Amino acid sequence: MSEKIGIAIIGCGTVGGATARLLTDDIAYINKRSGLNLELTAVVDRDPAPLEKAGLSTTLFEPEFQKVLDNEEIKIVVELVGGLTIAKQFIEKSLKAGKHVVTANKALLAHYGKELFALARKNGASIGFEASCGGGIPIIKALTDGLLANRIDAFFGIVNGTCNYILTQMTEKGQSYREALKRAQEKGLAEADPTLDVNGMDSAHKLAIMSSLSYGEHVDLDTLSVEGIDNLEGMDIQMSRELGYVVKLLAAARKTDEGLDLFVAPCFISNDHPLARVSGPFNAISVYGHAVGHTMYYGRGAGGFPTASAVAADVLALAMGVTQKAFESLNFWPDLTPEAVLIDREKSVNRYYLRLVTDDKPGVVARITTLLSQKGISISSMIQRETLEPVTVVITTHEANEGDIASVLEALETLPEIREKPICLRIMEEHSENIG
Repeated sequence: MSEKIGIAIIGCGTVGGATARLLTDDIAYINKRSGLNLELTAVVDRDPAPLEKAGLSTTLFEPEFQKVLDNEEIKIVVELVGGLTIAKQFIEKSLKAGKHVVTANKALLAHYGKELFALARKNGASIGFEASCGGGIPIIKALTDGLLANRIDAFFGIVNGTCNYILTQMTEKGQSYREALKRAQEKGLAEADPTLDVNGMDSAHKLAIMSSLSYGEHVDLDTLSVEGIDNLEGMDIQMSRELGYVVKLLAAARKTDEGLDLFVAPCFISNDHPLARVSGPFNAISVYGHAVGHTMYYGRGAGGFPTASAVAADVLALAMGVTQKAFESLNFWPDLTPEAVLIDREKSVNRYYLRLVTDDKPGVVARITTLLSQKGISISSMIQRETLEPVTVVITTHEANEGDIASVLEALETLPEIREKPICLRIMEEHSENIG
């Protein structure tokens, strides 16, 4: 057997407990398969109760983090407490002690990745973060290894299981947003306070990390355009089905000649696109490389053991020296890259879905189409519901600039015949493959 490599886990919640179980129950298999001599040495928490709940031996319990830092046999520290404060302190202390770090903390990396990677480099340590962006899906490995020879033209990710479950319930069961959210909370798929999930910020954290790696440019979280699903209405879910689409919350990235086009937003996706079939709490990321074309990565984006799988993979990669070699050789880590150049939002080009509630009067539709025409926006389809007043008018457009659409929406709101604030959602087409 090779030299023993000690591991310490900080936090014994859902993911921490599952990771500890994986690194104890299956450690013989893992060591045999890898040729390593890994050993879970300590689980740091406030008291031993979480270890008992997870079915772990309380002999692993360590209340004093300083003892982890002082233990020379512990080479890898796994941070699984989450948040932006104490987690950051644990990671900083570990890196300053020359210990490698594994984390699933996407918010921390999105906010402070640049300085944490610089600190790791200064102290001869490395950071593994596979579990930060797709739970058990090996998307970080794909971007930094499997697709290393590719220029990434675009990627589109369903990267929040809570939102995807809610949208699936609204689409397939006809539930309202509030009903679907309540069901997600009952099943443990949504927090008591689901704000970070449903307002799109959780997806934005992941978008910032993945786009920085994909394009070798540091993406500032505060520069991203972010919309959530908390204002979606059942009517728009229904109309998506009638038009041959489904609504998904996407973390989207596209490389253009003028900069990166990055956003998080609920979008219409054609039923023919593979992402349209990703349902429930599952995640998937479609990545388009210039050589490989379209690839897709699918799996469980959250949960104890799926996430533990990714955490353990990082532990193994660090123990084998794979992460360190990549850390030393590759040039797209956050501390080595320039600030990203983002496209002017007004120049982002998409197709759009518009829903308007209007008075039933002659000339209303003509006024709407005139406003679109004045901005050079071509209509792809139009549906007018034959119902009692007010009337619902649904329009889909051909490709248009976001700035022109915004200008039309602003003008529409001033029309006295428009009863409610117009609804506008992007329609995401299949990205073209530019192989070779």
